[in-house]
Amino acid sequence: MKLRYSPASPFARKVAIAGRVLGFADRIEMVDSDGDPGDVVRSRNPLNKVPLLLTDDGIAIFDSRVISEYLDHLAGGNRILPTEPKARFQALTMQALADGIMEASVLVTYEGRWREPAQVSTKWVAHQQKKVDTGVAALEADLPGEGVDVGTIAVASALGYLDLRQEGLWRKSHPKLVAWLDGFAARVPAYGETAA
Repeated sequence: MKLRYSPASPFARKVAIAGRVLGFADRIEMVDSDGDPGDVVRSRNPLNKVPLLLTDDGIAIFDSRVISEYLDHLAGGNRILPTEPKARFQALTMQALADGIMEASVLVTYEGRWREPAQVSTKWVAHQQKKVDTGVAALEADLPGEGVDVGTIAVASALGYLDLRQEGLWRKSHPKLVAWLDGFAARVPAYGETAA
């Protein structure tokens, strides 16, 4: 399998962690898509986004949620995506919260990167940053569990992206979440192995 990714993408990191946790590190070739206008992502994903997984059969699977589910299925199921309904929907809801934090923080980053300084909308940035801040506050108030599933992997990826792009400012007022992430990193070597 080939995973097209961008080293700084939190969504690609989420998939890379999932693949390693599931034992696919040797089966997934990581292919950096940054800066390559002829890259296969542009022809195989109409949204032109990473991550994109090309299966052994040549099927293109995109969106980190779908790729994670595919990898869990390939590993026999019920590994990072629980089948028991309560645990499943808790993990999926946690993943949705973390994905929302990632999406908003990526938009904050892109607003500054893709627009001319005079065109940057401080109102838009504040709107997206509020999503990040309230999402992180919700995680501090109700910490993720100790297990390794699509939810906790997504949370770790989101916090790692905030460390990368926002210089870890979230850490100052979220000590329980900092301790949770430290514990996750200690339990899941793939977290450190996938850092940008």
